[in-house]
Amino acid sequence: MTSVRRPRLSLASQILVFQLAIVLGALLIGALASYLNESRQLDQRYEKRSLTIAQSVAGMPSVGDGLRDSDPSRTLQPLAEGIRKASGASFVVIAGANGIRYSHPRPAMIGKPIDEDFHTVLAGKTWTGVEHGTLGVSARGKAPIFDGQNRVIGIVSVGFLEATLSQQLAAMLPQLALYLLVALALGVAGSIFLARRLKRQTFGLEPGEIATLLETREASLHGIREGAVATDVNGRITLLNDEARRLLRVSSDSVGQRLTDVLPPGRVRDLLIGEATGADEVVLAADRVLVVSRMPVVVRGRTIGHIATFRDRTELESLLRELDDARSVSEALRAQAHDFSNRLHTIAGLIELGRQEEAIQLTTESSSVSQELTESLLERVGDPVLGALLLGKSAVAAERGIQFRLSPDSRLDGDAGHPRDLITVVGNLIDNALDAAATSPDGGPRWVEVSIRQENGDVLIQVHDSGPGIAVGETERIFSEGYTTKMASPGSRRGLGLALVKQVAARRGGEVTVLNQGGALFLVRLPLTAKRVPVATA
Repeated sequence: MTSVRRPRLSLASQILVFQLAIVLGALLIGALASYLNESRQLDQRYEKRSLTIAQSVAGMPSVGDGLRDSDPSRTLQPLAEGIRKASGASFVVIAGANGIRYSHPRPAMIGKPIDEDFHTVLAGKTWTGVEHGTLGVSARGKAPIFDGQNRVIGIVSVGFLEATLSQQLAAMLPQLALYLLVALALGVAGSIFLARRLKRQTFGLEPGEIATLLETREASLHGIREGAVATDVNGRITLLNDEARRLLRVSSDSVGQRLTDVLPPGRVRDLLIGEATGADEVVLAADRVLVVSRMPVVVRGRTIGHIATFRDRTELESLLRELDDARSVSEALRAQAHDFSNRLHTIAGLIELGRQEEAIQLTTESSSVSQELTESLLERVGDPVLGALLLGKSAVAAERGIQFRLSPDSRLDGDAGHPRDLITVVGNLIDNALDAAATSPDGGPRWVEVSIRQENGDVLIQVHDSGPGIAVGETERIFSEGYTTKMASPGSRRGLGLALVKQVAARRGGEVTVLNQGGALFLVRLPLTAKRVPVATA
């Protein structure tokens, strides 16, 4: 037998029920408090009224004269009943100083002693309160009767029964009920308005759905391999997932702080705060190459902030550069093959023409030039990877009609530190030098000269070209990522080469300088020993 699951109330219905319960409870408590307060005030009013009547009766000369008669009840009973009926009181009792009643609404009680304590009144003081007497519970007022010598010769007790007070309270209930109904209607209207407003603000989602949505959001944001940083309109961080903290090297307590207080000055911060614009911008953050996109967050047609995403392209950029190096080597080999093919056809033609000596001379010259460059690189540059890079760049330079020279003072023996850093620095500087030399005026010499040597425990790299040099005021700006003077083809990434060189030098505790000496002269000093500075500082 399967149990039927009762449908749960919606959030709006729950809020409505709770609000109605609160309003109804508050109204009932208020009504009860009002009833009790009104009952207490009614008792006080009738106590004062009873005392006023009692004092008036006690001050009548006929009452004092009646007490001195031989049969006081004969005079006082009609007088008390007349006053009772005229004032609307429940009873007016006149008694002597001995406590014997001389008037009472029930004639049978005349001549009998008073049941209540009357010593306070015999002492010459008035008294008010609620007591239980022969007629029932009543609000009473008692006053003493004085003679000419200011002696107490009797007492007057006037009271209104509880039944009379209850009738007056009952007459007030319809008015109180009307107030309760009006207040309940206003509470119901307010509860319905609040429930509908909350339903609009929560997009109709129930508490369970909101909790599930929040858990899914947190799991998704912190589980994706892309960094995400959300900010409000004032630039304060409202969201920071795990990948963003890893890529930007910031702590988790950065949420709630301004971006300008968390991130150091640079292109990353400029993109996040909107000073630099663009989609899929490539930037350097510490030792990572990132692609940053920043978009506005629009809710109900109003921009409430921005969200930026980061994609880590460090490994991809490394692979792309390795692919560029391989392509450069391939182009160099193609150029060499093309050159060798031309020379081979020339040698074959000389042999067919019977000029064997000229053919032998041309073959010897071609072989000696290639062999001389190879032996020079192997002798001066001990690192085979760096030597291969220089050979490949020399072939590219030859194909572009640029003379590639290795300075005579170049010498690098043994380990020169991290080989990948050296390849990054030398490769990027030569590529920029080749591009600069290619823009030399027509007819002028086009050359690139490279010098790599060890000096005072450092590796000193110099790359000189015959290009137009660096414009005035651009010596610092050229090392910023994204800055380039070259025409970028669609989909290409420009402006990272010199930024990477600057970053490698800073990370290893070295320096980069640039001079204009008949072209641009870049000087890079990299310590051989591990003098690395923190990545965040670099």
